[in-house]
Amino acid sequence: MRPTLFTAPSRRLATAALTAAVALLAVSSAAPALASHDRGAIRGAIRGAEPTVVLVHGAWADSGSWDAVIRELTEDGYPVRAFATPLQSLSGDAHALRTFLDSIAGPIVLVGHSYGGAVVTDAATGDAQVKALVYIDAFAPRQGDTVYSLPGSGSALARDGVLQFVPAGAPTPDTELYVQPEAFARYVANDLSARKAAVLAATQRPVTLGALIEPSGPPAWQSIPSWYEIGTIDQIIPPDVQQQMATWAGAHVTRARTGHLPMVSDPDAVTHTVELAARGTSTP
Repeated sequence: MRPTLFTAPSRRLATAALTAAVALLAVSSAAPALASHDRGAIRGAIRGAEPTVVLVHGAWADSGSWDAVIRELTEDGYPVRAFATPLQSLSGDAHALRTFLDSIAGPIVLVGHSYGGAVVTDAATGDAQVKALVYIDAFAPRQGDTVYSLPGSGSALARDGVLQFVPAGAPTPDTELYVQPEAFARYVANDLSARKAAVLAATQRPVTLGALIEPSGPPAWQSIPSWYEIGTIDQIIPPDVQQQMATWAGAHVTRARTGHLPMVSDPDAVTHTVELAARGTSTP
């Protein structure tokens, strides 16, 4: 005979304990934000009022460029999503972003960096969920503008030897553009350490020439409030060009002494600008 491990009363107690444990596990699974050890995320889950911040990277970058900003926003209670920009065509990238935004419930603060600014400008047009646009050293084109034409002769991109074309030879819309490693450190990451610049140059994602020369559509900033952070030592989009775009977009302007990658070199400033936008569009 096998030994009896539980008497009838003890079996009832064990069953009750197991039932309670299963119920607790079900509650925990249904509310992962409350189970988080991140105090900011817990505060956000309790309040439940913050918009989702969607971060859109530009050319020669990837979603990882937002890592420090994501940490700060999350600590402050904001739900955050980082969109992986395809970097294939402006219309195609905007369509992919619109599809991504459609999967998110509730209000959205949409943030674009560099070429990502052009993507959010086209993607958010007519989207009632997007309550604010935030441009971080970004393109805010008018209808018909191209990213390629906006920086002007003062941009480092206008200099010989900065861009690498793949494949080599006469470029086509499908040609992929990289920034040469030496130029990346000097012009794109000019306020970062040489070691960090080398890593970012090695891991950069290319953009197609076609994406940069495709005309932009009706701009979302015509109907959606916008904020613009100007990097005052940016050598890719000169500060005066950034100011011009912020002016025609009617954007609230902040400034930071940063190069073209402020989300890496000064995430505090970027987080501050994003949160200004979020608070500026919140309802009491």
